[in-house]
Amino acid sequence: MGHSVALNFADGKTFFISVHEDELLLNAAIRQGINLPLDCREGVCGTCQGQCETGIYEQEYVDEDALSERDLAERKMLACQTRVKSNAAFYFDHSSEICNAGETLKIATQVTQVELVSETTAILHVDASSSAKQLEFLPGQYARLQIPETDDWRSYSFANRPNQTNQLQFLIRLLPDGVMSNYLRDRCQVGQTIMMEAPLGSFYLREVERPLVFIAGGTGLSAFLGMLDNIAEQTNAPAIQLYYGVNQETDLCEQSRLQGYAERLPNFNYQPIVTQASETWVGKTGYIHEHLNQELLAEQAFDMYLCGPPPMIEAVKGWLDGQALDNYRLYSEKFLQSNTARN
Repeated sequence: MGHSVALNFADGKTFFISVHEDELLLNAAIRQGINLPLDCREGVCGTCQGQCETGIYEQEYVDEDALSERDLAERKMLACQTRVKSNAAFYFDHSSEICNAGETLKIATQVTQVELVSETTAILHVDASSSAKQLEFLPGQYARLQIPETDDWRSYSFANRPNQTNQLQFLIRLLPDGVMSNYLRDRCQVGQTIMMEAPLGSFYLREVERPLVFIAGGTGLSAFLGMLDNIAEQTNAPAIQLYYGVNQETDLCEQSRLQGYAERLPNFNYQPIVTQASETWVGKTGYIHEHLNQELLAEQAFDMYLCGPPPMIEAVKGWLDGQALDNYRLYSEKFLQSNTARN
């Protein structure tokens, strides 16, 4: 019996491999065509160094010149000495190209539903069951979608966790004159084929060891929905604070789903924040960083995840820089308007 292991690289590509019980991670990768850099194979040179982001593993011999005690405490590892004991994810700080890992999976998906939530937000549902097996990705990662009848691709975070039927969902920001935006508004029909490349991205849920602070701007919520799907299946879930900021209250989406998380996760707290609120809005207004509580965050160590437009990311980072906080880890993903970035 083996384990499913994700190998994530600095170029944002992720490859899933199967690792046999008691098999060295390096050997498993090579067996499946991913030639991780190596030299000594004896835990001395450090060439095959990576970092375990999630999962349980053990290492055999690791020379102190290859990994220091601090490195080991930060879950850095040597693939030639690592045996995984559960499903896991490892990050390697180099391009997948030097491993001759090939291309990520490209499959044809079919549109099953389009929800036009507001003038600026849509939810796209697709069926990826043409894949011979369950599509694997890490909660928070994204896929590239090709707009039908064009050569253009756009990238969007998965809004759900992997599932056996390969039914997928994406929250999409609608631009005034975007290629994907115009397609969704004017031409998208149930049953149409959309090519997809996945999985991609280094923004994903790490080992959950302490309270979590999720900060989503607009359709950046998508990545957190996938993370929350995953956490909701776990026992002893940590405290989770989700801040969800939008321009107008009509842009808020998946409200019943978020309420469902609150019912399933006793330590889940959700705060919607509207920048340009109407007179009838009774919730919080303004910008997310204006509602962060320094005293509460200073009480214990936490992991913060940021996903959304660059101004929101920079505003939160600026707020953090101005506080006397040194007890957190920060992971962030910016949405940009380009052919390769998410928008």
